[in-house]
Amino acid sequence: MDLHKKIYHKSVDGKDFSLELSKVAGQANAAVIGRSGDTAVLATVVMSEADKPGDFFPLTVDYEERFYAAGKIIGSRFIRREGRPSDEAILSARLIDRTIRPLFDPRLRREVQVVVTVLAYDEKNDPDEPALLAASTALAVSDIPWGGPVAGLKIEEGEDVKGFFAGTEKFVNMIELSGKETDESIAERIFTSTHENIKQLINFQKEIIRELGKPKADVTLAVGDPVLTGKISGFLKPELEAALKNKTLGALKDKLFEHLKGPGETEESLKVAEIIFEDEVDKFVHDLALKGGERADGRKFDEIRELYAEVGLFNRTHGSALFIRGETQVLAITTLAAPGAEQIVETMETTGKKRFMLHYNFPGFAVGETSRSRGPGRREIGHGNLAQKGISAMLPPMEEFPYTIRVVAETLSSNGSSSMASTCAASLSLMDAGVPMKKQVAGISIGLMTGANENEYKLLTDIQGPEDHYGDMDFKVSGTREGINAIQMDVKIGGITQKIFTEALQAAQKARLQILDFMDKTLAAPRSGLSPFAPKITIVQIPQDKIGELIGPGGKTINGILAETENKVTIDIEEDGHVYIAGLDDDAVKHAVERVRQITKEYQVGEIVEGPIVRILEFGAIVDLGGGRDGMIHVSELKNGYVKKVEDVVKLGDVVKAKIVKIENGKMGLSLKALSQ
Repeated sequence: MDLHKKIYHKSVDGKDFSLELSKVAGQANAAVIGRSGDTAVLATVVMSEADKPGDFFPLTVDYEERFYAAGKIIGSRFIRREGRPSDEAILSARLIDRTIRPLFDPRLRREVQVVVTVLAYDEKNDPDEPALLAASTALAVSDIPWGGPVAGLKIEEGEDVKGFFAGTEKFVNMIELSGKETDESIAERIFTSTHENIKQLINFQKEIIRELGKPKADVTLAVGDPVLTGKISGFLKPELEAALKNKTLGALKDKLFEHLKGPGETEESLKVAEIIFEDEVDKFVHDLALKGGERADGRKFDEIRELYAEVGLFNRTHGSALFIRGETQVLAITTLAAPGAEQIVETMETTGKKRFMLHYNFPGFAVGETSRSRGPGRREIGHGNLAQKGISAMLPPMEEFPYTIRVVAETLSSNGSSSMASTCAASLSLMDAGVPMKKQVAGISIGLMTGANENEYKLLTDIQGPEDHYGDMDFKVSGTREGINAIQMDVKIGGITQKIFTEALQAAQKARLQILDFMDKTLAAPRSGLSPFAPKITIVQIPQDKIGELIGPGGKTINGILAETENKVTIDIEEDGHVYIAGLDDDAVKHAVERVRQITKEYQVGEIVEGPIVRILEFGAIVDLGGGRDGMIHVSELKNGYVKKVEDVVKLGDVVKAKIVKIENGKMGLSLKALSQ
């Protein structure tokens, strides 16, 4: 069978990419295999043949990791197939979704599904780059109506600055960036240089589209009836501004529907009316900002809503903080644990341990809705990851603070950028817990309203509900006074220019400094001590060759120590010989520390030791040195001169001091007479 393969190659900024188009996955609207090095992905795109009822465009993006791609068999003992997507896979799916979604006409009602399957991973080349490239090419050559192509590139500058920029030939429309107090000027330079490289990948795709692209399907878009539009517009005009300022849009919509109900109205026409309502509000919010120079709630464009913060809310938790910005409220709780509580991460790309976790929750009541309790969705995972990136750069290293750290951000109320409120709450909560954070971290979101051309726009600091829902950009920045720790940008338009990016960074910096000033008034530095309910950890360094001795056959020795402390401590042993002993009971911790030191102590010739006589032999006596270690005093070493019987000098149970005179094959020879010489 001839698959009619066509393979195209392109090198950009030292990276080699290839795109393969053939009859593989031939029943999809289009399929492309993308490669970067030996990393390979399959991107397929499918569009349904009929519209799906509803008032939104039904796009789904799935990113499927396959363990075989990295030559791994992962899973429980009984289940060896892939389960739910890892957090990393969900973040990759979001990255693709956020890049391609703005280029679809939102009036499209056909279901569109993009599925990226990772086929091979070479542990060098990130699959995200060929994944977005292949997905874009598949959409562009298919008959699915779409405004691409797009492309994206991973960014790495030194150890600290990492990220992903994506966009079209003209604009950047998706940003993920993490840093460590990175200067704004560095982010601006990366924006410019990366976009130039993205343009090369766009032109690369255009060549393929010209050769293989299909005509786009003729689809029906959800458009409003001009008569109905005029009727709705006339009804809303006198009441819309007041509804926005008084936060009664929902009530106004209900009032509109009551007004529209009549003999000629159908369920379908009411759905169209809802679309028209949203369009009218969108237009009004844009006109208010661009032409009226006003915001929906009357704030100045660079004004932050009222702030409130409180720490130490609960006695039993290790650290807590409530941060409020306007109607957005986040409660962050910090929990400290021993190193053994680290999360074991085993995915297609990663095998290791995670010491710091920031988990974000968003219940229905936060927006006044009823909803079923469930596990975290894509949005929760994405927001938690963003807040985690902002905080992690300021955490102390394991050597300075040997704790596993978990922060849970509970969104209690949401009206604009709860992820950035989570960053602020988490920073305060960690300091309240006594975690020696290097610096306080704050975050803010900058919105955007655009007009007919790229030079007609307004930036909005600290966006709230309508500005977020109807606005054109959500630009989140977190960091310290000295620089940026994380950036995330999503847009609902084609993208942004370098000028908008620079001005948004400036607006975010100004707001961030204001918020940090406020947070410092609440808690300017970490607590000097930990909560009495947090475990205390002592680190003991032992020789690596003593690890087996400490564990004992079948764990007998270490389990014995735990039993002696009535399991009031935990003991974690690292491969480098670091032993972490943690517990709430100080005496139990001290006992375990002493036992570990006894068991792993390296004795030296000439050292003075002490212990009881535990056994009398014909030719000497055995001294218990503790920790399962002992030494023998030969009869000739008991005292100067002739000794007829061992019992003439020492008896069973006597506590003696002796000098180590030799160590051979782990056995120690002791001497009493050497102490008198």
